[in-house]
Amino acid sequence: MSRRRPHVSFGTVVSHLGVIVVVSVVLGVLTAGLAVPLVGALGAGAKATSASMRNLPAELKAEPLAQRTRVLDSDGDLLATFYDENRVNVTLDQVAPIMREAIVAIEDYRFYEHGALDLKGTLRAFVNNQTASGSTQGGSSITQQMAKMTLVTQADTDEARAAATENTYQRKVQELRHAIAFEENYDKDWILERYLNLAYFGDGAYGIQAAARHYFSVPAAKLNIKQAATLAGLVKNPVGFDPTRFPERTEARRNVVLDRMAELDVIPQERADLLTERNLGLKVSRTRNGCLGTSAPFFCDYVRRYLLEDPALGRTEQDRAQLLNAGGLTVKTTLDLDFQRSADAATSEAVDPTDTAIGGLAMVQPGTGEVRAVSQSRPMGREKGKGQTYLNYVVDSKYGDSNGFQAGSTFKVFVLAAALEQGLPASTSFDSPEKIAIPQNQFMNCDGPYPVTSTWEPGNSTTSGRKDMTTGTRESVNTFYAQLERRTGLCEPYALAKAMGVDLSDPDRERVPSFTLGIADVSPLEMASAYATFGARGIHCDARPVSQVLNADGKVFKNYPSRCQRVMKESTADQVNQILRGVLEPGGFGQSLALTRPSAGKTGTINGNMAVWFAGYTPTMATAAMIAGADQNGNWVSLNGQVVGGSYVYSAAGSTLAGPMWADAMRGVQEELEYEDFTFPSFDDAPVTVPVEDVAGMRSKRALQTLSGQGLQVTLGEARDGQGRRGTIAATEPAAGTQLERGTTVTLYPTR
Repeated sequence: MSRRRPHVSFGTVVSHLGVIVVVSVVLGVLTAGLAVPLVGALGAGAKATSASMRNLPAELKAEPLAQRTRVLDSDGDLLATFYDENRVNVTLDQVAPIMREAIVAIEDYRFYEHGALDLKGTLRAFVNNQTASGSTQGGSSITQQMAKMTLVTQADTDEARAAATENTYQRKVQELRHAIAFEENYDKDWILERYLNLAYFGDGAYGIQAAARHYFSVPAAKLNIKQAATLAGLVKNPVGFDPTRFPERTEARRNVVLDRMAELDVIPQERADLLTERNLGLKVSRTRNGCLGTSAPFFCDYVRRYLLEDPALGRTEQDRAQLLNAGGLTVKTTLDLDFQRSADAATSEAVDPTDTAIGGLAMVQPGTGEVRAVSQSRPMGREKGKGQTYLNYVVDSKYGDSNGFQAGSTFKVFVLAAALEQGLPASTSFDSPEKIAIPQNQFMNCDGPYPVTSTWEPGNSTTSGRKDMTTGTRESVNTFYAQLERRTGLCEPYALAKAMGVDLSDPDRERVPSFTLGIADVSPLEMASAYATFGARGIHCDARPVSQVLNADGKVFKNYPSRCQRVMKESTADQVNQILRGVLEPGGFGQSLALTRPSAGKTGTINGNMAVWFAGYTPTMATAAMIAGADQNGNWVSLNGQVVGGSYVYSAAGSTLAGPMWADAMRGVQEELEYEDFTFPSFDDAPVTVPVEDVAGMRSKRALQTLSGQGLQVTLGEARDGQGRRGTIAATEPAAGTQLERGTTVTLYPTR
């Protein structure tokens, strides 16, 4: 039975004919770039539209497209990606020819033949949309679509985005004017290339390269006919045709594309028929965004925060984040995944995620400062019940989430090195009783005696008796080090620790007699960096997780070279190495931790056994391991009486709790470490000097802190004439820039 045609009235015919005539005229004039005057002349009701369109800019600047940033390990393998839009731009010659043909066939088959406007397609769409009672048809050329995508992508407000997508003739005319400008200023290949890079292909994939990688795990250059037809079909409705959610719809749409390609003789009909019978053949590859789930999540987090602090990446942190998420950078890091895996195995074996404790470990290369691994026992994640956290406890507070942990006796090495720098022989000895009482004003500070008269009464937890630098260090004798620090003073050990990479910033609280017992809060990364200085024979290199950043074109954006300086004599470092290697030799507290490579180290335990440490190194790798008592809310508690890593802890100690974690991490990579022995001290090297900082114009207190932070003794002279305000520093003696040994006195002269 035949279906009756609907009755068409005379009025309807006239109406449709009128539309056709008007649209034909409009389109003809639009192609000449004269749309606005004509639209305004069509009737009084269109005057407002005409006025608004007259103000529309004809040209639209094509800004660079947002691209994902790649973070690579030291071998060049992908560690992580950061992005707002998962996109990797490619040139047209990096897109398979069949992909180009497929997208042109289904979206704008006469793309290379017409200008900005396809008159036939647009007229057909206008007429059908006027006569249809339901859905509308699209008639936009690829250039028009690209103009619309550009408007949407570059819109920086919700209002602008809504205006770029509203279904009005005003928007279509605006879009066409931009398209005309693009056609006048760029060739067809540039337009198609930008279109393919702009297009959204669904499931978080922006641009043809990301889409090819995402859905088929191949680059855009390797797409075959079936894959190209699938991707070409997604552009019309990337959400509705999402192959990961609606494979049947996607397959039907792909077949439409294949048939269209056959109709246009892009491929033989027989080939199209054969391919329509096949499934999609997806091989989905997910691209992670951020650090969660990567092979080194907290190292990745450290890298991101490190870059966010670098002004070279932008004026503000927001600018820097924008560049990281959309700039298409390639970040080359210092991460060695072999070291990271060994560190992770050690921390997970030593401390369980849900323990009332946290284990942290950092590995730094002496002589370069390159950070090879950072690891902690609590994995990255939001499931608190499983011990997961987003807080990074291993790096210093500038790049992490912890204020640090007291490091105990690992700080004794700063007093040891300062004493040797001052010329005290390693044979220097003191009677070191179980407990000792020392008035605190007997300790010299940078500007005179420490200004507290009360008595400090440290006690030993190991051995007692007459000790020298060797036995006092290897046996970690507190009363020996209290007396040695009284001899060195507080200023130089404190300054030396800062020069070695410990982020000390509160001298009123930190530069005190108990400094040698590790009362300052530090991170494992800081201590690994400091102990690496001994491995490098007195040369300290700032810890760095990044070696180079490339821009989206693969050119160098910024290099991050080693920043190193000598902070102690070679002979000083060599003597420290000889003393500390005894800790890992027979008779030392850490003899069970010995490696197959020459190594040295120092234990640390703080009051109440709330944290234990072992910082150790070879000439080519330094590692600091720490286990601290902490509940899931970050409140610090004693390790004593806790079950840590499945074992009950009666009394926590650095050698028995943190030490094995250190040894496991180092043993996992020791065969990769070049065999190198420590150098025996020669004592024929020159003293190390520091330049006097220019403190002119500073207030006296700030100037004193600046110079004393260099390890210089500071005194205040009489006021004299100067250029600055009264009370600020007019000059110093010796003058700014003069090279002085630590411990030398500098006089400050305030302005009168």
